[in-house]
Amino acid sequence: MRYLEGEAPNPDLPYGESMHNMLTLTMVISIFIGICLYAAGRHGRILWMQAWSIGLVILSCAYLVADWLGFV
Repeated sequence: MRYLEGEAPNPDLPYGESMHNMLTLTMVISIFIGICLYAAGRHGRILWMQAWSIGLVILSCAYLVADWLGFV
């Protein structure tokens, strides 16, 4: 059972804190994956892989900054 009997769900946190923590963990992992893919793309001279991995790192960092500032 998700809620106690007679207790209404909190509309400010519809998914709970665990969902928020999983999104933050996903962004941290994606930064590491983006760095690894950038290194692989640079080693293999694959321009599209470098471009997409830089975009992944930038967007993941932007999400973490927005979360830290309270916009998410």
